[in-house]
Amino acid sequence: MMDALDGTYDYIIVGAGSAGCVVANRLSADPSIRVLLLEAGGKDDWIWFHIPAGYLFAIGNPRADWMFETEAEAGLNGRALKYPRGKVLGGSSAINAMISMRGQAADYDGWRDLGLAGWGWDDVRPVFRRLDSHFRGACDHHGADGEWRVEEPRLRWSILDAVARATIEMGVPATDDFNRGDNEGVGYFHVNQRRGLRVSAARAFLKPVLKRPNLRVETGVHVERILFDDKRATGIRYRQNSQIMEATTCGEVILCAGAVGSPHLLQLSGVGPAEWLSGHDIPVIADSQGIGRNLQDHLQQRAIYRVTGAKTLNTTYHSLFGRALIGLDYALRRRGPLTMAPSQLGIFTRSSADQDRANLEFHIQPLSLDKFGDPLHRFPAITLSACNLRPTSRGEIRLRSPDPADKPTIAPNYLSTEEDRAVAADAIRVTRRLMAQPTMQLFAPDEILPGPSVGDDQAALVKAAGDIGTTIFHPVGTAAMGKVVDERLRVIGLDGLRVIDASVMPTITSGNTNTPTIMIADKGAEMVRADRRAS
Repeated sequence: MMDALDGTYDYIIVGAGSAGCVVANRLSADPSIRVLLLEAGGKDDWIWFHIPAGYLFAIGNPRADWMFETEAEAGLNGRALKYPRGKVLGGSSAINAMISMRGQAADYDGWRDLGLAGWGWDDVRPVFRRLDSHFRGACDHHGADGEWRVEEPRLRWSILDAVARATIEMGVPATDDFNRGDNEGVGYFHVNQRRGLRVSAARAFLKPVLKRPNLRVETGVHVERILFDDKRATGIRYRQNSQIMEATTCGEVILCAGAVGSPHLLQLSGVGPAEWLSGHDIPVIADSQGIGRNLQDHLQQRAIYRVTGAKTLNTTYHSLFGRALIGLDYALRRRGPLTMAPSQLGIFTRSSADQDRANLEFHIQPLSLDKFGDPLHRFPAITLSACNLRPTSRGEIRLRSPDPADKPTIAPNYLSTEEDRAVAADAIRVTRRLMAQPTMQLFAPDEILPGPSVGDDQAALVKAAGDIGTTIFHPVGTAAMGKVVDERLRVIGLDGLRVIDASVMPTITSGNTNTPTIMIADKGAEMVRADRRAS
């Protein structure tokens, strides 16, 4: 537990998730800079944070997950969704899919074209490269000397190889690397693992530097508000072990609490849409209309197909002998299903011919279940989850009350635009076309979800998408560059306050969002240090 915060820090970092671990690493590399890193969750001292398949036990567990839920969503036919976010050192990188994915070059060039200097593909690609510890070594696109380990999956499935062949039959090219700027193609995902163990941001960036005397890390710290002197952030008020205390900074408060946590804390602190704050009698420090708005997420549509004549994890899971072999394989070789990311095979393709680049991502799994936490089905099956990479629907994160212990309202507003509904319907059509390819016919695929009763009528497909759609855990955009923060991630209209996490993305990247968040953190920390030198 902290003593009543011994002195003033140069930087106070709120949140030790994917971004916060990187920022703390980079800033504390200068021994003259005093850094305080605060995490509301606990230490990553549970075995399931490290065994890759542990996400099955971590998601939905209050030890590891904030246990958020969305509001009832009209686009999902009135359903509310569980909304997992990591609550531990390493944040969501300790419970996520471990998929190494940068997105597309055009995503970042789009940021640059919004007027955000320094955020184009040519600007960020060197950052991705220097972060890499890539299994193939250094090349034009990848580095070998960074902390962010990238490896091949340690398990293959013949049924997934068949899906890959069917995808090629459908006209999608094969690829052995989704991270060169154009990810269109089919191939196995590369993962953030090291010899069969998860590599979280805490393991990669924080643990190697914990002994630095100028870095202090505290867990179980719930930051309740940012403190201001007029328009300058001067510190934070926090709760730890039922005690309320304060920490002060002579430099900056840096929010790395994520796309849910950062806008919520800003609003609790009087920074956000004035009409939202005044409704809770919170004094307005800055009327920043963009804070909490512009929420974007990837909605996946989980199609399930029963197959015959193929091995899937379903059959192995329901065999005591099979489960014993899985455990033995992992214990002896660090291989087998316990090393599996939630999805192994990836497909990036277009929902229709009028798309100028890949706008769908498929996560293919050699298993099926009703939902996370449920047992696998007792029949052999595969799951094909398609998500719209660039949704036009926008939601919001909004404080529920002035009580910091109250979770915010989360309203992603899925499928609220005609464009998103059209892509959702086309995604089901693409899935069905894939499963109708000659290679897949060898396995007699039988559609379980959305089901053969759902025809090709547009309205029926949109309704089916709402019935089977669920988050793929990629919220971004709620403190967007150009609206809330400038291109150097400083909160517009205030001093001594930055946001460095996924919330600053103006538009969502075309793929899994954890590696882009790591890049933003590395680049943001570099900006902090450069501004310090210039001051």
